[in-house]
Amino acid sequence: MTVPQHHGTVPTGPSRRSVLTAAGLTAAGVALQGSWGATSAAAAAAPAIFYSPHQDDEAIGMAGSILEHKAAGRPVYLVLVSRGENGGIAEYLNRTPCVLGSKCSAPGHRHELGWQETWPTPEVVSARTSEFNASAKALGVDKVINFKLSDTAYGTESEYEAFVKKIMSKVRGLIQQYPKASHKFAAGWLDTTNPSQPTNATHKACSDAAYWLHDNGELKDVRFNHIYTYEAFSRSQRDRGADYVLNIPSAHMKKKRAAILSYNTWDPNRNLYTTGYHSVPTMLEEAYSDPREFVYALPSDYTPGRGK
Repeated sequence: MTVPQHHGTVPTGPSRRSVLTAAGLTAAGVALQGSWGATSAAAAAAPAIFYSPHQDDEAIGMAGSILEHKAAGRPVYLVLVSRGENGGIAEYLNRTPCVLGSKCSAPGHRHELGWQETWPTPEVVSARTSEFNASAKALGVDKVINFKLSDTAYGTESEYEAFVKKIMSKVRGLIQQYPKASHKFAAGWLDTTNPSQPTNATHKACSDAAYWLHDNGELKDVRFNHIYTYEAFSRSQRDRGADYVLNIPSAHMKKKRAAILSYNTWDPNRNLYTTGYHSVPTMLEEAYSDPREFVYALPSDYTPGRGK
């Protein structure tokens, strides 16, 4: 299924406002399933903090979990870990006609934006972050936190290790500020579009940071959402090894789809240029159509390090 295109702010079919209103009718007191999300009245005020490695990861593989915690009465804080520098996205948006053809949301599927393609790709970072903020608004998160870390996970080994330490320092600050919070990361050891290839280095750095903080006793309540499963596996295989499969209620799925559509909206007046869809169209399409998310605990044989 192709994610619907947005030209400006008016999608075909129901308006965003009607979609969000429908999703808001979900009963707020629904209990979460098992130990994965169950919350007591005493813990209700403690936030659930979700860490998105890049702009779009939260919409693809975390949105349903975010809404599950919201329905249980938990405040939800959404963290953007990296700045998301990406010359490939700039290259696509500088090229016309679009490589996506008729799937592109730009008028006439044409764009020659003249964005900087070399590090630090400021226009890409700005546009991706505008999409992230629109997604967060669609999900109704209580707070957005931007670590603004340069995405150096793909540099040298020492740069990768330094990046992990920077994430740890930022997360440590949130642990100290919100001592009863739960923490949700990307399952970086699984996040690759091809199981025979190395994992996404930024995602792996995030789960490495969680691993080290958990290993030294600082991080106790931690879970991991598999983001890349929507492209790496067919629908029948996506639950492989998951400790918890979240079946997203239809009202929540409407909100998740609204968040995904933030990444396929062409509206230059709001700094929205469909950067997400030009980056990972297949993943967004599959997440749009599959009403499930896949949650993991930290495996006992976890191996930290890039590509491990």
